Amino acid sequence: MNGWTSFAKASRLNVIPVMLIPVALGALGAYVWTGEFHPWLFLLTLAGAAAAHLFSNMINDLWDFKNGADGEADHHVDAISTNSGFLTQGIWSLRKFEAVTWLLFVIAAASGVILGLLSGWWALVLGALGGLIAYFYVAPPVQFGYRGKGYSEIAILLSFGILPVMGAYYVQTSHMDYRALLLSLPIGLLTTLILFNHHFLHWQADRQAGKNTLVVVWGEKRALRFSRLLLLLACLSMVACVSAGALPLYGLAALITVLPLYMVYGRLQEHNRSEAYLPLMGASMKATMSSGGVLILSLLIQSLLQT
Repeated sequence: MNGWTSFAKASRLNVIPVMLIPVALGALGAYVWTGEFHPWLFLLTLAGAAAAHLFSNMINDLWDFKNGADGEADHHVDAISTNSGFLTQGIWSLRKFEAVTWLLFVIAAASGVILGLLSGWWALVLGALGGLIAYFYVAPPVQFGYRGKGYSEIAILLSFGILPVMGAYYVQTSHMDYRALLLSLPIGLLTTLILFNHHFLHWQADRQAGKNTLVVVWGEKRALRFSRLLLLLACLSMVACVSAGALPLYGLAALITVLPLYMVYGRLQEHNRSEAYLPLMGASMKATMSSGGVLILSLLIQSLLQT
């Protein structure tokens, strides 16, 4: 693999849209509601958010490797590993992996400082909060992902919903708006659902490694109920956005995109082998991407109709 291909695989660059979509939503909300849009600030926000997301991916791999969770997932008979494999398979040395990880952090931090100077100190505060969540998701002593009390789900909702949407909105306008908070919920909840559903792929290995996700703590039956509840909350939040004026009425077309995911639940039993959860993961990712795309399109259409 060449350098770029290696980096893309090590950082899991293919999932970067789950961060770029909420940033785009926040900036579009600012334009639709206030008429303000600053392209260079938007591009810098995208770059900083992307670097922060990739840093989060790699720091999670780094600490899951050190804590033994990834090694357990690679060797467990009924587990599907979701790490990049660059540490567990020795593709990169630990030192190289750490260097690239912290370089991404520096890029994200520098972007946050610049945005804070240009748009206001809240941009720096929101970015710093996102950085702390990214690091301590699996890093000691906090380890959101290991506690199994819903902390990790709250962390994901903040990191991939509330913080990037409200942050992108604030960067454009230098003030807050409750509509930005509402707009962050559909995409935030759907992304939380992705991260929650991926635990089904290796929950038994997580249990042996001491990684107490909610799937480990609750078991498959109860965790599947909660997974369905997250999907329902995401759908209800879209309705709430329309009711509050954060989205136009045709934004509800995004509800159609979650139907394939809903259908997958009907094919699952109370207890399943890890492979049975692959369609759930795939459908979760597609629903998030498709729904986010429809929400972005609805705001673009609304902005055109207002001109």
